Amino acid sequence: MKILVTGASGFIGSFIVEEGLRREMAVWAGMRPSSSKKYLGQDKLQYVELDFSHPDVLRKQLTDFKNKEGKWDYIVHAAGATKCLHKEDFFRTNYDGTRHFVEALVALDMIPERFVFISSLSVYGAIREAPCSFAVGKQNEMGWIYAPIQDTDIPAPNTAYGQSKLKAEQYLKSLPDFPYVILRPTGVYGPREKDYFLMAQSIQRHTDFSVGFRPQEITFVYVLDLVQAVFLSLEKPVTGKAYFISDGEVYNSRTFSDLIQAELGNPWVLHIKAPVWFLHGVCSVCEYVNKWLGKAGTLNNDKFHILRQRNWQCDLEPARKELGYQPQYSLKKGVQETIAWYKKEGWL
Repeated sequence: MKILVTGASGFIGSFIVEEGLRREMAVWAGMRPSSSKKYLGQDKLQYVELDFSHPDVLRKQLTDFKNKEGKWDYIVHAAGATKCLHKEDFFRTNYDGTRHFVEALVALDMIPERFVFISSLSVYGAIREAPCSFAVGKQNEMGWIYAPIQDTDIPAPNTAYGQSKLKAEQYLKSLPDFPYVILRPTGVYGPREKDYFLMAQSIQRHTDFSVGFRPQEITFVYVLDLVQAVFLSLEKPVTGKAYFISDGEVYNSRTFSDLIQAELGNPWVLHIKAPVWFLHGVCSVCEYVNKWLGKAGTLNNDKFHILRQRNWQCDLEPARKELGYQPQYSLKKGVQETIAWYKKEGWL
């Protein structure tokens, strides 16, 4: 079976490529010529350049591929932008790029058996954050109950990233008979991931930051569990659906950092809880500096809205029932493997 993985050089894409090769599939890595191949050194891996920004160029690239190889059986569209200098850049990459790609596939009769789109829980934004009196959520230490976000909820993304992913989702849903499956992972962590690494690096230096004084319920998914969900989406006879992906558990704001601290063996860490207004100021300054330097950074106003969000619970049952998804990594096990990799690679 032939599979294309776009964004193959990225954190998530590189693991999807590895799993495809492990299954002895014919794997093509879709990426820019300038993208790093550091984690894509397998001899059996094949490469294809795809320019999602220029529809005419993209159509020629796909036409050339079809003339030589035919079409792909499966496509996993993991390409996307998580950090941008300007709001419109998110839409240009996450929405326009997806639309250009799918339009070309349809026009060239290259529609695959399954098209898996990697979206995000961020398409829903900060919803279901009012304390609930009914027992559908998990009561936190202050007696509040947040309800898990449901697929039937109305999305209200409060970041340009979430808005651009939502617009791409809406485009896919508008297509008649297009065999898509949308995956909406919560916070994805694991080896090679750089944002959570910054937290580990800060904890190694004996400092941990958290935001806000209202209870926060966080969810995570280890990258290999997300990869499991991707290949289940290819195997199961399900199309036209969207699924939340997490490890099935809910954590408070200290759990992740405490596990990192334990793996690092640090005897003490100063835990600093910053007010929301302070974080907003820091992120605004960082965004200004990033634009002045011409380089997208980790902290910006989009990241501010993500960090201040209190409820990251989501309903995992549809993925369990319809895809057969069963998380294999607890947060403790995932953090152990992640920190071990950071140490092995000299990151920590």
